[in-house]
Amino acid sequence: MKVWIPHRSGRELLGELPPGVTVELLEDPDRLPSSPSGVRFWVPPFLSGPAAGALLAELPDVEVVQLLSAGADAWVGRVPSGVALCDARGVHDSATAEWVVAAILSALRGFGPLARAQARREWAYDEVAPTDELAGKRVLIVGAGSIGAAVQARLAPFEVDFTLVARTPRPAEGVYGVDELPGLLPEADVVVLLVPLTEQTRGLVDEKFLAAMPDGALLVNAARGPVARTSALVAELASGRLRAALDVTDPEPLPADHPLWELPNVLLTPHVAGSVRGLLPRAYRLVGAQLRRFVTGEPLANRVVDGY
Repeated sequence: MKVWIPHRSGRELLGELPPGVTVELLEDPDRLPSSPSGVRFWVPPFLSGPAAGALLAELPDVEVVQLLSAGADAWVGRVPSGVALCDARGVHDSATAEWVVAAILSALRGFGPLARAQARREWAYDEVAPTDELAGKRVLIVGAGSIGAAVQARLAPFEVDFTLVARTPRPAEGVYGVDELPGLLPEADVVVLLVPLTEQTRGLVDEKFLAAMPDGALLVNAARGPVARTSALVAELASGRLRAALDVTDPEPLPADHPLWELPNVLLTPHVAGSVRGLLPRAYRLVGAQLRRFVTGEPLANRVVDGY
């Protein structure tokens, strides 16, 4: 059985594999390591684009597509019937949660203006002090999955109050449903977006969503850019009423002339929340475990069904 992976270091990180498994390196979709025939398990590159996805049509025997990303939106609907699509749920929990905490603290404590002042060699105490603070804030986490739980655990020591929202309400766990957002948003000082991009969540953050947030609230998007309607986001942020910390945008990459770059109440990072040094060891531990399950006929973990 042939397996294609995108990283040279992945061979060692996979761990011990069953007999008969041949692992080949595919770094460039235009330079195949061997004939596509016989490739039954494929690991596309992290944050793959259309070029990688087009390779699916050339893999007649593929049975599993194992992603290295937690989000599967770029692949849903493109994988042939009968092929298992699995995401990397759990791999990015700690890294993304760290980014969320860092982004919230940076936005509330004025690190953006202070960094710009540092570049100008200006002692900008009077420009930002006193800053806002995280202690006492009401944090609304939209997306109560494994990353949401990791964010909550890391924010808990900061003396904040939490409200969690998921696709389906879980009353026993104190988790609200998405349809309850209109009543929850006015009580939130910080809104963290962690939902997958699906037809149900595309444009979730629209004019009504943003208008329901209180003055001075902070929107943190660590999900996908299209979860927020960009035109509505720009209009609300340009008014100065809200703040935002964005690791994802729509479009992406963000064009150099886009108005989001110029807004002083916006912290922007280029989709780096999950891109940390520990990514590959964690990701390939998952891939190795999935390979062993596949070979022995055990159910695969993290199968994507209906976009989730």
